[in-house]
Amino acid sequence: MRYIDLTAVHLKAARALLGWSQHTLADKSGVAASTIKRLESVSGALDKADNSTRIALYNGLALAGIQFLNGGEPGVRLMSEPQDPAS
Repeated sequence: MRYIDLTAVHLKAARALLGWSQHTLADKSGVAASTIKRLESVSGALDKADNSTRIALYNGLALAGIQFLNGGEPGVRLMSEPQDPAS
């Protein structure tokens, strides 16, 4: 299983680009809205969250067209064509 390096800023910025609420991201990723709320309040990397949670969030956002940039530094953009995160 690969390691996903996300920050709270990644999550908030990606949701903003998509116009998604925390509840929408919860529905799309299978991660509880309360977990998303807690993770978005963290300063810096989400390294205390389970990697499976980070992967679920990453995949839910990537399937909607979000591309994560800058390694572990905050950076996201909305792709014109959503891509399968497994590819």
